[in-house]
Amino acid sequence: MDEIKIEQGMGVTVQSLLQRTEEQSWPESCLYVVATPIGNLTDMSLRAWQALRRCDVIAAEDTRSTRPLLQAWGVDTPLMAAHRHNEEQAAQQIVAKLEAGQRVALVSDAGAPAVSDPGSRIVRKVREAGYRVLPLPGPSAVITALMATGVTTDENPSFAFAGFVPSKSMARRKWLQQWDRFDGPVLMFEGPHRLRATLLDMLEVYGPDRQVSVARELTKRFEQVHTLALAEVEAWLDADSHHEQGEFVLVVHAKAQTSTPEESDIDEVTQQWMRVLLTQLSVKDVVKLAGQASSYKRDALYDCALHLKEQG
Repeated sequence: MDEIKIEQGMGVTVQSLLQRTEEQSWPESCLYVVATPIGNLTDMSLRAWQALRRCDVIAAEDTRSTRPLLQAWGVDTPLMAAHRHNEEQAAQQIVAKLEAGQRVALVSDAGAPAVSDPGSRIVRKVREAGYRVLPLPGPSAVITALMATGVTTDENPSFAFAGFVPSKSMARRKWLQQWDRFDGPVLMFEGPHRLRATLLDMLEVYGPDRQVSVARELTKRFEQVHTLALAEVEAWLDADSHHEQGEFVLVVHAKAQTSTPEESDIDEVTQQWMRVLLTQLSVKDVVKLAGQASSYKRDALYDCALHLKEQG
């Protein structure tokens, strides 16, 4: 009986949510940029599902990849190809459809279109033509990897998304060196065939102590997220052949901070007014004010504020 009640309750909830999607605005002559699952088909949002059903055509990076998703969700909207090799032509076709009052959905193979995937030219052309672009957010391999690794904080949320790693070793090392200038975690995509080479190049460029998180097959059955020092990557790869299988998000952690005495030794006067401010403001706000009023680096001020907070 309890199971029946649960199923009935879920049915009511789903019907209520579907009703909400029915009541939302679904404008014509509009490009719907729809994020789709990155692996787990059940990660599709109800709003994305309804948009794909309601559109007159779906512009897909690869129609063969998109078709199984549509079949799983019972969507029979016609497909057209919109990939990097025909994006200019596809954009013209899409603008023509919008001129005719149609709704067009734009999807990539997985995740968010126009983010390290084809679609940005189409979005720009549609906007230039004066038509509305309606983004429907959803799954993202980048955000999923950040959620799984904890490399950012609410006090320091900055990160960089570098996209796909270059395929040639010399270009890859130069590219990795460029990203080493960023003062925060850097996320990048890599496939199975070059994973080992990329990680070994990271070892050479970043050194053995740098931390990296290898996020494999995110949202899929064999999802794995493992954090290790670059000195350990070859042994980790050799330990299990599965470690080199799947699609990867690599998270290069920020360089360890090596504070000099000048950076870590906050003067007594600054500490005193920071202590007073902490009775009324958050650590984040106090650090912001201290950064504006002094020449100390943010990390040193943040460590000092935390220490003062703990002291009460």
